[in-house]
Amino acid sequence: MSSLAFADVRREGRDDVHYRARAFGPDAKLHTLLIVNISPHGLMARCDACFEVGDRIRIQMPVIGVMVAEIRWSLGGRLGAQFETAMDLAAYYELIAGMMRGK
Repeated sequence: MSSLAFADVRREGRDDVHYRARAFGPDAKLHTLLIVNISPHGLMARCDACFEVGDRIRIQMPVIGVMVAEIRWSLGGRLGAQFETAMDLAAYYELIAGMMRGK
């Protein structure tokens, strides 16, 4: 029996957060995401909705407004999404500060 290894290769680290955000799915229905971690390029969140890989969602973020993201994976109430446009670091740090303040 063979053993498969999975390497989690990312361009950068992620910041752990615990932030509830509103998101609109491809059907324009409102969903609530619990963002668990985030980077300038994407995020991982928990959500009751079932999204498919390749779905595009719009996420309302504090400070910076709406971010469009593509679902890269979805499994057991969790999802990973990559932002359509990466955030510059100044905007990213403002976003993290806004999430920590609960805006």
